[in-house]
Amino acid sequence: MQAVVIIGVNKMLTRKPVVAGQFYPAQHDGCVDEINEYLEEVPANKGLPDTIAAGIVPHAGWTFSAALAAAVFSAIKQQHEKVHTFVIFGAAHSYFGNSPVVCDRGHWVTPLGEITVNEDLADTIVKSGQAVSDSGAHRNEHSIEVQVPFIQYLFGGAKIVPIIVPPSRGAITLGQAVGDIISKQDKKIVCIGSTDLTHYGPHYGFEPMGTGADAIRWASKVNDKRFIDLALRLEPEQMLASAAENCNACGAGAAAAAVAAAKKLGKTEGLLLAQANSSEIMLRKMHSETSDSVGYAAIVF
Repeated sequence: MQAVVIIGVNKMLTRKPVVAGQFYPAQHDGCVDEINEYLEEVPANKGLPDTIAAGIVPHAGWTFSAALAAAVFSAIKQQHEKVHTFVIFGAAHSYFGNSPVVCDRGHWVTPLGEITVNEDLADTIVKSGQAVSDSGAHRNEHSIEVQVPFIQYLFGGAKIVPIIVPPSRGAITLGQAVGDIISKQDKKIVCIGSTDLTHYGPHYGFEPMGTGADAIRWASKVNDKRFIDLALRLEPEQMLASAAENCNACGAGAAAAAVAAAKKLGKTEGLLLAQANSSEIMLRKMHSETSDSVGYAAIVF
């Protein structure tokens, strides 16, 4: 399936959805209905920071991730009725370059319609020297796409700057640069880091504690918690190190960039809104047990 229409070198005119109908509904009404269902399940948020500069969300199929994404976007909406632009740091699932890569032109399409790339902000980020421009690199990356319908639904008129972020030191310098750029803007801009946590079990080839309920509990309560705690303390360097050593984040670069940006914007701690894993969600929703599990967290800064 052709995912994008490209005119010229690295100039993406329209990025079409590649996981609609797989990770989330392919039709407008289905998307809206599911988003509303997840938003209705979000508990009342108390103790939120007065302003929210950044968030961390998961990016699995909505069955597993949307409740946590809804918690983050709902918290942002509660504190900021209008957001001009979301800088979305995504995981590098199919991009193997060393530098963070920006989609700096055009529109993204979801079942809810088009959303515009903030080209001026994207250009400024590229000019900082901490990322390169290559819209085509985004053609198959789902970790950003699955967030976009929430933004379209809750923040009409908002723009996006999608950036794929490999898990390297460059994620931190990118986040710092983006934070510095945002601090000089007169419009509300929020950074979103998209990552799932520990991929545990024989299907993923990672089972240091064996299999079974106790092993999955370790993945969530110990291994995921290591990464979450580092994020809450705004320690992006240690987040990257933990992911490399403990295999507890598939989008460590994206999360580290969001944390580095939040730190640059004066944040000193994060707030964990929710934590879950796919095993417990499958048991609750489908009454099915599995030896594999993926962790998720919803955090705001």
